[in-house]
Amino acid sequence: MSLVLANAWRIARRELRGGAKALRIVVACLALGVAAIAAVGTLSRAVEEGLKADGRRILGGDLEVSVGYRPMPEAARAWVAERGGLLSEVTELRSMLVAETGARDRMLVELKAVDQAYPLYGAVRLEPDATLAEALAVRNGRPGLVAERVVLERLNLRPGDTVRLGEGLFEVRGTLTEEPDRVASPAVLGPRAMIAADALAATRLVQPGSLVRYEYRIRLPDGADVAAFRAAMEGAFRDGGWRFRTYAQAAPGVIRFVEQTALFLTLVGLTALLVGGIGVANGVTAWLEARRRTIATLKCLGAPQATVFAAYGLQLLAIAGVGIGLGLAGGLALPWVAAQALAGVLPVPPRFGVYPGPLGIAALFGLLTAATFALWPLARARAIPAVALFRDVVARAEVRPGLGLLLANGLLAALLAGLVVAVSQDRRFAAAFCAGAAGTLLLFRLGAALLKALAARAPRSSLPAVRLGLANLHRPGAPTGLMLVSLGLGLSTLAAVALIQGNIQRQVTETMPDAAPAFFFIDIQSDQVERFEAIAAAQAGVGEVRRMPSLRARIVAVNGIPADELQVAPESAWALRGDRGLTYAATPPEGTRIVAGEWWPPDYRGEPLVSFDAALARGFGIGIGDTITVNVLGRDVTLRIASLRDISWRSLGMNFTLVASPGLLEAAPHTHIATVHAARSAEATLLRAVTDALPNVSAIRVREALEAVSALLGQIGAALSSTGAITLLSGALVLAGAIAAGRRRRVYEAVVLKTLGATRRQVLAAYLVEFGVLGAAAGVIAAAVGTAASWAVITVVMRAEWAFLPGTLAATIAACTAMTMLMGWAGTAAALRARPAPLLRTE
Repeated sequence: MSLVLANAWRIARRELRGGAKALRIVVACLALGVAAIAAVGTLSRAVEEGLKADGRRILGGDLEVSVGYRPMPEAARAWVAERGGLLSEVTELRSMLVAETGARDRMLVELKAVDQAYPLYGAVRLEPDATLAEALAVRNGRPGLVAERVVLERLNLRPGDTVRLGEGLFEVRGTLTEEPDRVASPAVLGPRAMIAADALAATRLVQPGSLVRYEYRIRLPDGADVAAFRAAMEGAFRDGGWRFRTYAQAAPGVIRFVEQTALFLTLVGLTALLVGGIGVANGVTAWLEARRRTIATLKCLGAPQATVFAAYGLQLLAIAGVGIGLGLAGGLALPWVAAQALAGVLPVPPRFGVYPGPLGIAALFGLLTAATFALWPLARARAIPAVALFRDVVARAEVRPGLGLLLANGLLAALLAGLVVAVSQDRRFAAAFCAGAAGTLLLFRLGAALLKALAARAPRSSLPAVRLGLANLHRPGAPTGLMLVSLGLGLSTLAAVALIQGNIQRQVTETMPDAAPAFFFIDIQSDQVERFEAIAAAQAGVGEVRRMPSLRARIVAVNGIPADELQVAPESAWALRGDRGLTYAATPPEGTRIVAGEWWPPDYRGEPLVSFDAALARGFGIGIGDTITVNVLGRDVTLRIASLRDISWRSLGMNFTLVASPGLLEAAPHTHIATVHAARSAEATLLRAVTDALPNVSAIRVREALEAVSALLGQIGAALSSTGAITLLSGALVLAGAIAAGRRRRVYEAVVLKTLGATRRQVLAAYLVEFGVLGAAAGVIAAAVGTAASWAVITVVMRAEWAFLPGTLAATIAACTAMTMLMGWAGTAAALRARPAPLLRTE
């Protein structure tokens, strides 16, 4: 064995000295796919490390205790102080900010009231430069307020201007440019405004049942055990409803988003690598055919099959190593570029470094891909007899590798799929991706076989260019299947991304606004309900007004099992991560669709019952008669499921996850939420009338929220399209490789045709027919695959309504056809320029 490897290495080393230009496509395909995977892994890891490194700053302390509706009792504050903890209180709620000068414009803001200890970590930065305490201090009888630049620009405010929050007046002191404990996120429901905690009471915004959240950040002495402190505090105050987070859990939502985004982008990179694998197979085949005489000579001189196989396997391994190395270098460099371009989008500054984990996984993907796709052509060259190699160019030998090599090839493919699943955060999704990729490859291969059969059986055209172009599709050795697969996979990804993006955008910009209300009004007190409804009814252009009681509840147990111990479906886990909407009703709210069980009688006053979201019930594995325990205002309440509802969240109506029976919850402090439909011309008047009369009531303008979501989706769609283009670029490389591999054959064909009297225009027309039909066929199959993939994502993953978008698919097919024809023309230009005489004389 050692002698075989030694001889093989000598042969490989000598051949590599002569260059490996034929394998440039192999290097490029591997480098592109590996770079994409390595870059995504490195960037996501850098963001995660940035979150970990800045965990205390992002959280605002070593430990955070948050609770809705009610502040922390004095006993708990004293308990923290006795143990050396420094506590900072932050209160967050939404409110209307009204400019008291000029046109008295108003907008919804995310209000944050902070105490003197804030921030415990990091620093707040303002323009003009000042400390936060100075900016928020009382001057001339009025407390200060700072806000993000968009607030001041929208309301045309300058330092010194007066604004109103609820019933309190504030003086604008500056622009909030940096908030240490806030990760980057789109301001869908309102940008930030900040005031001092002492000034909050004057606004009268915090009333019983108001949607307010109290967050208590604790800074512990150096060296203190945060986990032990948390456990001790949880044990000392079993109040219920408190949420604890340590600095290691500073931004779980961001981490989940980063992981999910990394999963998608990694799968896009794998698709590019898969397409590149086809390029590897094609490049290796062309490279081995160019060395046909060398291989035949080696065999005639007595070289064993194992030596030939090892020699060319070692050469390929060296070339693959170059491609993987270039890909890893690109994977290290690209995140730096991406971080600069996405500086305002990334949640935290990434902590760059060389992370062996993502790089090692990317290199392993590249190595397995190269081995999987190169083994077959290597095995074929090994199995062909020497005499067959000499005549293989005219009479291709139909030789199949032995059973051992076939099993080895299958094992490599299984290892590649297993690696995809093993390193994925969502293994079911990754397994589905592998199955879908295999099915798509098979579909394109079958499509290629059908295309060749149709071309062979097509009626003879009176146009020579058409006849020749169709004949090129089914002639022996035609790369029809290779070109169709390489083009189709990339286009399938782009078609799926375009359809997903189009469907989501359609939901936001077309379907939702037709039925959506103009405003959501929140924090309406019970004694303000009649006045609110009278004000709304008095405004011209106002339509339907719907109102319901509103509480916030956190699901703490299901059938007695604590929420943190539940095993639920991934798509339903969001319901356990925070507060959920809760209301009560004697009769089913308008638009209710009960799919199981029945509603309680209007006069029901028995055991607390609940009507629950049917989709969440499926994810929780529960049904009629099961119990859900929720924490409301610090008290655990157990509700028995009486019915399940099918909720249409995209209607933007008042949809509650939990609708309870009246009785117990009626006595709890709560507010009301209302939706109002109004003509666009009446919106400003309605908003002014309600918020002037009821300063504590906040309004969410649905149209502005939808516009913000639409802009965000546009950014996401652009990012998805860019990543999908990586796959298309891989396909273009493979197509270029296939065209380059057949260049010699096409040159001879063009020379013979021109010698027989064909004009340059006729030869070009034949090539354009060939590539045009190829591109159209690839586009049609890619459109079908993209349609199926987008349907699965929209209906199964996102649980939304899917719509067929023919314009998007038509554009995909047209772009595919045009690109294929253009590349085909560019790749065969040399054949058209070739002079017949030297080639006919074999010079």
